[in-house]
Amino acid sequence: MGTKLMTSTFKRAPMLVAALLSLVLSSFVALPAMSQEASEIAPEHLALARKYIDLTDTGGLYEATIVQAGINTYKQLLPQNPEIAEPLNAAIETVIAAYKGRKGELFDQFARVYALSFTQDELQQIVDFYSTPTGIKLAKSNAAMSGTINRIMDVFAGNLNTEFFTAVRAELKAKGIDS
Repeated sequence: MGTKLMTSTFKRAPMLVAALLSLVLSSFVALPAMSQEASEIAPEHLALARKYIDLTDTGGLYEATIVQAGINTYKQLLPQNPEIAEPLNAAIETVIAAYKGRKGELFDQFARVYALSFTQDELQQIVDFYSTPTGIKLAKSNAAMSGTINRIMDVFAGNLNTEFFTAVRAELKAKGIDS
């Protein structure tokens, strides 16, 4: 891969990630129309998938995402109009309240994904596990462990980049190429 292409790719990486995320999220909207098979999921099958979603939502994913959208909106609008801080806060609170009742819509879409990916028997086994003390502990621990794992991964990636760069330069030097 040429330097220009690699540099261009790295500069576009955040945009590519955003586009990929947008594509994934838009696929949730299209799920009900995916196929005839998808529309024929038994209600009991969907109910098991939804139960799994509810059992593992210990971190408040939906609520945290809504609050983060409010924070992002605040950070974007306040610097442009510092005098509107109070009405901006009130407007954000109103919009957050409007979204709070819509969690079920999103989680129903998540449930469809799981129902399409697992049989009803498999979902029953998963729900049974997450209903045990160990499953409950795992669900509650996942959010905290994810943060720790992400920090470990950040350190690993930083070290890997340095090591990788050094190793490539050593390989080039061994071939008589000064980099």
